[in-house]
This record gives sequence, C-alpha cells and structure tokens, in this order.
Amino acid sequence: MTHDVAAGTTTSNPEGPQLKRTLGGFQVFAISFAFISVAVGVFATYGEMLQTAGPVGIWLWVAAAVGQTLVALVVAQFAARIALSGSSYQWASRLANPKVGWFFGWLSFWYLAIAVVTMANAMASQAVMPLLGMAADEGVARILTLVILLVQAAFVIASTRLFGLITSAAVAVELGIIAVLVIALLIVIAVTGDGAPANLIDRGTSITDPNYFAIGGGLMAGALMGLTTLVGFDSAANLAEEAKNPFRTVPRAIVGSVVAASVAGLVFLIVLTVAIRDVDAVTADPSPVAAIIRGQLGPVWERILLGGIAFAFFGAGMVVMAACSRQAFAMARDGRFPAARLMSRVNPRTRTPIAATLLIVVIGVVLMIALPGDALVQLIVGGTLLPALMYGAIVVLYLVVRRKLEPKPGGFSLGRFELPVTIVALVWVALVLFVLVTPDDARIPSLIVLGLLVAGAVYFAWMMVFRRRVLETEPDAGTAVEAIE
Repeated sequence: MTHDVAAGTTTSNPEGPQLKRTLGGFQVFAISFAFISVAVGVFATYGEMLQTAGPVGIWLWVAAAVGQTLVALVVAQFAARIALSGSSYQWASRLANPKVGWFFGWLSFWYLAIAVVTMANAMASQAVMPLLGMAADEGVARILTLVILLVQAAFVIASTRLFGLITSAAVAVELGIIAVLVIALLIVIAVTGDGAPANLIDRGTSITDPNYFAIGGGLMAGALMGLTTLVGFDSAANLAEEAKNPFRTVPRAIVGSVVAASVAGLVFLIVLTVAIRDVDAVTADPSPVAAIIRGQLGPVWERILLGGIAFAFFGAGMVVMAACSRQAFAMARDGRFPAARLMSRVNPRTRTPIAATLLIVVIGVVLMIALPGDALVQLIVGGTLLPALMYGAIVVLYLVVRRKLEPKPGGFSLGRFELPVTIVALVWVALVLFVLVTPDDARIPSLIVLGLLVAGAVYFAWMMVFRRRVLETEPDAGTAVEAIE
C-alpha cells in the first residue's frame, strides 16, 4: 500500500507482501502494555533489585517512570505521522536517509530478539519452575526457554488476530493478578499485622556493601528493574500497518501504556515490599516474588497466581516476538536484511511472516547455548542497553528532523513543550546509558552488544559494496504509508 502525497490518493500494490489491519484501539494499547508487562518485569528483576539496592530500591522506579514517559512522548510524535511496520527504522530511513535508518533497524531487531528470549527465560525460571515445584536449575530453565519460544512462534505464525486475542487476554489476566495481589496482600497485612512499612526504607542485605553509593555500585544497579520493565512502549508502532486508524490509536497506546504501567507497577512494588516478612530470606530465594506470595497467602494462592503470571509472561513474549518478526520483515521488504527474499515472505493463508518469526527461535537456541552463567541476568542487562541506545538515537533524530514533521489535524502533538521535553528526554537517556554500563555485571552484556554492533557494521559494509542501491533509495520513493483501511 502506498500513498501519493501530491495527488492525495492511495494505491495498492497487490504484488508486494501485504499485512492486514485487524488490531483495534484496545488491542494496540494491549500490545504496548503487554510488552512492558509490569508483573512480568517485576517477577524477572525484583530479586536482582533486592540483592543490589535492597527493598528501598523500589523508589528508583519513580525516576525510571518519569524519564521513560518523556521518551515515550517523543516516540509518539513520530508515530502520529508515520505508520509503517518497523517504527524507528522507517522514521530514520524516510526523514534522514536509508543508511541511518538501517542502523536504527539493526538495533531495534536485536533489542526485540533478545527481549523475546529474556521473557521466555524469566517465564521458565521465575514462574513455570516454581509453579511445578521444581528446584532452581539453570540447565532446565534453558530447555524450558526453548520450548516456550517454539510454542509462542506457532501462535504468532498462525494468525495476527489470534495473537491479538491472546495478548488482550494476557493483559486482562495480568491486570487481574496485580489487582488481586495488591488487595489480597493488603487484607492479609491488615488482619495479621504482618506488614512491615519499614521495608520501604530498608537496604536489606546490601547494608554491608561498601560501594553501595559508588559509581556502578548497588544503588545504581538497583535501577535496572525500572529501566528493564518500562521499555517496549514503541512496540505498538512496530505493528502500525496492522492497526486500525493508526495515527490516532498508536500514539495513544505508546504514551498511555507507559503511564498505566508506571502507576500500576509502583503500587504493586510498594505492597509487595511491605509484605516481606523476612528480607534476608526473600532476598536469598531464587524466586522472591513467589516466596512473598507463599509466605503471606499460602501455597495454594501461590500456585494460582503463578499460573496467571506464567500466562502473562507467555502473552508478553508473543507481543515481542511478533514485533521482532515485523521488524525483520520491514527491513527485508526493503532488501536490507540478511536473506531478504526469504524474510520478506508473508504466508498467503496466515498473512504472517513465517521465516522472520522462526529466525527468532533460532536466535534463542544460539543464546541459550552460548551464554555463560546466569543467562537471565546477562539477557536483562544486554536487553536494556540496546533499547537505551535506540531511544537515545530516536530522540537525537527527532531533534534533527522535527521541522520536517507537519502536525496532522487532530493528531498527537506536544505543541510548545516539544523542544524542552525532547531535550530533557535526551539528558535522561544519557544518564541511563551511564547507569547501565558502569556495574561489574554489565561487562559481558556490554561485550555482546558491542559484538552485535560490529557485526552490523560488517554487514552494512557488505551492502555498501554489493547492494549499495538498497541503501540509497526508498522502495516507495521516500513517501510514508498513510492509508487507513
């Protein structure tokens, strides 16, 4: 589908790969919210936060919420004007040039691919294994991760509509779990008097850390929970070609999802932390959130809620997998991705990119085999560095090209606050990158990210020599897809 800007008409390209607009407003919001996935993010990173910053580290969530909302506002400015699969890749390609856009696409693809595997591994170790009463075992968690990835891929390939329905259900279940946990824990605490508000200012086991306030110390490392969880709000833009009325629904989904997740997450964290009976014991537990639920509500409620959390993990992972496959598809459609002809194929029956989806499973296999030690921690840190780099690049891009973006009537706009919000967002992203690369745990993930950037540079150089044309022209002569079916 292309749009003739001069004539103001829309024409179809039936020979090219086509996606179908099937996602409504709530489903678009659900995609971004499910990607952020508060319960999933807290389950995956709460233990690391307790070990590094202690319970008091939950207040770092507030800073992350404010900073990421500023970034979301900048991202929404782009989404309100260009609605194409590939989001930042498309924005940079059309507003700067295809060469700049390619690097955006490369960063975005690997960020999403690593996030898929991160969620599957967190689901295995933090939800499925405790649910089944299995002892912590890194090898078993890796095998379960691959099984989860295969099942998710099957659903994503089967139908965009089916995946949208499962995603919406997962969001509803996650919101229900958070509400039930908050209410149930508050009731139990009120009845038994077992709550400990003092936990909210307790450093826990990190009290013995001499480098707690140092650069790269425990306090800075504790910020990882908020920085890891409150990302992915741009995933709605990655499926813009499959959204109804995308110029209105997608920006609202981007900003609304990060705000809703920030508020819900803070309430959840406060109640969860107050409910800790023994800070040292919970900190040492391999699945601390499950331990808190078990201690306050008993093993039956623990299993029920873990089942719901597992489903929320599954839905969130499907969102990321779908977004990642569309990123690969968008780049391959333009001839700028390895095995472009294969990766750009859309199955005529399912209307989904099958090869691009299966590629993510292959990446999961490689990561599960190659990563040393605690795979989840390595994936979380590496998967947070990539979006920080990408968001920083998006903010810089917006500062450079914002005068080219004409506001649409009734569309999303920051108005006179546009420039100050963008500048503060840029300062925030620079701070985030500094926080992420300074802890000792960031060494291996940083090397992984560096390796991906080097690999990207090598492939880019190859294209410049053998496929230079695809990096110098846009397939649709640089116009944005603006049709709304």
